[in-house]
Amino acid sequence: MATTGFWPIKGKLKDAIEYAQNPDKTTDPKYLDDDLYKVVRYAGSDEKTDKAMYVDSINCPIKRAYEQMMMTKRRFGKMGGNVAYHGFQSFRTGEVTPAEAHAIGMETARRMWGDEYEIVVTTHLNTDNLHNHMVVNSVSFKTGRKFENHVSDHYRLREISDAVCMEMGKSVLKDAPFYGGKKGAYWIHKNGGLTHRDILKRDIESVLQYSRKPEDFQRRFKALGYQIVRDDRYQHLSIKAPDWKRPIRLDSLGYTKEVINARFETHWQEDYFYIKMNNHPAYKPKQYPLLELEKRLSWEIDHLDDGIVVLIDAIFYIILQLILLTKESPPEQRSQPLSPSIRMEVTKLHQIQNEYTLLADNKIHSAEELFSFVGDISGQIKMLESQRQQYRNLLRRPKPAEVEADLKQKCMDLSTEMKPLRDKLRTANSIVERYPHLQELLKTEHQMEKDALQKERQRGR
Repeated sequence: MATTGFWPIKGKLKDAIEYAQNPDKTTDPKYLDDDLYKVVRYAGSDEKTDKAMYVDSINCPIKRAYEQMMMTKRRFGKMGGNVAYHGFQSFRTGEVTPAEAHAIGMETARRMWGDEYEIVVTTHLNTDNLHNHMVVNSVSFKTGRKFENHVSDHYRLREISDAVCMEMGKSVLKDAPFYGGKKGAYWIHKNGGLTHRDILKRDIESVLQYSRKPEDFQRRFKALGYQIVRDDRYQHLSIKAPDWKRPIRLDSLGYTKEVINARFETHWQEDYFYIKMNNHPAYKPKQYPLLELEKRLSWEIDHLDDGIVVLIDAIFYIILQLILLTKESPPEQRSQPLSPSIRMEVTKLHQIQNEYTLLADNKIHSAEELFSFVGDISGQIKMLESQRQQYRNLLRRPKPAEVEADLKQKCMDLSTEMKPLRDKLRTANSIVERYPHLQELLKTEHQMEKDALQKERQRGR
């Protein structure tokens, strides 16, 4: 039985890659030539491969794999983007010998990428689970096209690995879910985010630990901004946040009626549970941070969009302030956004800080100004890329050593100049994609706070 996966090699690699436990770790999107060299050297480390007995290559000489891959990139002018892809194939303890593991890895890599890409395959023997690493050039030596890394490719690698294992008389993991069985969730988790299901599971646990009957459970859930959806025909209980397109059934998360009732029963048997429950009452807002921010800024979220101008910087400023208030709020005040979706944005604090900083530093207020900024940055990058390509074209013909060194240095200088521009463009494009969604979230939160404040005033009367 073999498990598989792969991820793009991104950023400046350090001494080692956290490949098995944390394949989603990424850094800067500018990939340097020495990154590829380091990962090829790492994958073929003698300490892990029994003095290189199980190091092989496909479509390139093993001793010059790095140089061959870089030659392919230079030949097609594809030096940017992902340096390579790092695949793994891990076997159950004791199921394969090192030779068998290596043979399976070679055949899997050959069927998956061998028609078009240079590959280094190594078998590591330094853990109980023998495992293969596959370092695949991101640029095809045949066509010059870059590997696109679709979710379907991850399925295909699993299928090829299973087929090779079965041909060699090894077991396979039948009907195993692919990264949790959710394509979209895979990419969200890969970028360090949370899905609706993630935050719902977290909130279910926070509610269950202080509930001992259905009424407690539902009251606490409503206090967190959710809506209870009943299906009398099928006896399913589902939960929905105001901005979600569809509800999520609790039993699809493992919380069946039997599981929930068992938790209730445990709490009934627990001595003094009511003290713990009363010490953690259902959430009631003691502050209304969004309404207070609007009051301080002298306008409301509903006025963000006047039909012509969307104040994009205001959207990101307010989201950032809400997140900071949530993080810095004293426990006794328990200040938090009422909308589950805005609570999800708390995990993106660093991203939102970068986005707002870009808007503030460049005095971008409206969508029109943002689109103009994206166009300007894109134009600068294209101009620098064109200039760099001219130098690279000159390098294709033999030159005196000092001339060649000068041309290479000019290419490196242009690459260095492009890096901050690419960072800005990436952040700006993220803002373009996200601001309509964030604007709707703020409108939802605004209405929820107004409703909660109205209920509080009615209780006071």
